[in-house]
Amino acid sequence: MEIRPASDRSLLVSFGSEISLEAHRQVRALVEHLQAAPAVLNLHPAYASVLIDFDPRRRSHRDIEELVRARMSLALEKTEQEARILEIQVSYGGSAGPDLEDVARHTGLTASRVVELHSSALYLVYFLGFSPGFPYLGGLPPALATPRLSAPRKRVPAGSIAIGGSQAGIYPVESPGGWRIIGSTSLRLFDPGADPPARLGIGDHVRFVPV
Repeated sequence: MEIRPASDRSLLVSFGSEISLEAHRQVRALVEHLQAAPAVLNLHPAYASVLIDFDPRRRSHRDIEELVRARMSLALEKTEQEARILEIQVSYGGSAGPDLEDVARHTGLTASRVVELHSSALYLVYFLGFSPGFPYLGGLPPALATPRLSAPRKRVPAGSIAIGGSQAGIYPVESPGGWRIIGSTSLRLFDPGADPPARLGIGDHVRFVPV
């Protein structure tokens, strides 16, 4: 674990440079055990790091570093909670998935095989980012890895199921985006009036079900 200042009011905690389940476990543990910690204003988890924003009027960088080390010692001693699995129904191809055929051509697979592989995997939510509630999903079968679009779309509908390089994701709200859209779900993944507003959270698992 490496801890270093990122600004006059933030610290970056890194757990290596690789995307791995072990790094994810440590990221998740730190986020869970810093929720509502004194002077911590916001937490920004990524694949192998957590950016911590804090109130410099109440705590120093040294204070937050000591807090991180103490909380991590406690967190890693605890047994992890059983992961939640959310099954998401997906309409693949056609107007719901305009890039499905392009993914098939790039990978050398048939469209039906792309759907079969995509829906056979169990995905892990590494973190949320980019737009409200957008889950960055690990677990995409390597055979489906496809580069992002050369020019992002100005409008991607909410519920779009996407592939970006070796990652999978779901657009929870309408937004611009450059990932390949292979399907769509009617499930609402972000509701500002709900508690919590995002349907998925770090550490959850996702399985896609063709309909």
